[in-house]
Amino acid sequence: MNQLIVSALAATLLFSVRSASQAQTVWNNKQCAVVLTYDDAIDIDLDNVVPALDSVKLRGTFYLIGSSPVVAKRLAEWRRAAQRGHELGNHALMHPCDGSLPGRGFVTPDNDLSKYTITRAISEIRTNNVLLNAIDGKNARTFAYPCGDLQIGGVKFYDQLQNDFVAARGVTGGLQQVSQIDLTNINSYMINGQTGTQLIDLVKKAQQSGTLLVFLFHGVGGGHGFNVDLKAHRQLLRYLKAHEQSIWVAPMVEVAEKVKLAQQSGSIKSTIK
Repeated sequence: MNQLIVSALAATLLFSVRSASQAQTVWNNKQCAVVLTYDDAIDIDLDNVVPALDSVKLRGTFYLIGSSPVVAKRLAEWRRAAQRGHELGNHALMHPCDGSLPGRGFVTPDNDLSKYTITRAISEIRTNNVLLNAIDGKNARTFAYPCGDLQIGGVKFYDQLQNDFVAARGVTGGLQQVSQIDLTNINSYMINGQTGTQLIDLVKKAQQSGTLLVFLFHGVGGGHGFNVDLKAHRQLLRYLKAHEQSIWVAPMVEVAEKVKLAQQSGSIKSTIK
């Protein structure tokens, strides 16, 4: 009996070691992966965020709303950001949100996702991909659900877009092992008012657990109702830079491509049902 217990414990330990090793392989041989995402294509992205990332040679993902005037007016700056390795992700052409849900008084009739057809939603998202390609010349990118809304009339519209994107980012908070990641709805932490210490604590948890951590920012030093202080954001970037030997910081598209490859190859068995 004792021999059976020892054998079981050894098998469990071996599985844990293998899992950790496999995860590290996916995370570019680092402890964990961190993705910095910034939504809505606002001036602050180009005024504050891109310079801050560039100053420490880190790259992020910017989810652009195609109809945003900041895209049209500052197109050359977005192109330069992409040339420096930042991802220009798709946040839909008009950023439609489901106005039928509680607390959605800000949704206008023209941009009410609950009034959309699946065809319209898909068409607008694909149109935004054409625009983004014209800016950065790239075909591989990721999508972020406006307001985190996944469905139109109970139907998940992204199901028809999976060949258009590497993956899609959602808004549900949580750290995820490689096997737990749903590439159609990747978890992310919405940031609003957290301190630098709180942001760094999330990174430390990802390091300890060998998981993927995705930050979801809007305003950085102003510019949006959801905001984080410039100092707090700077503290986070400095920590990530100081620990780059153990933390893989990359745009969402690059991390998602590695996860997708691992899940498809069977080297990491997905636990998504």
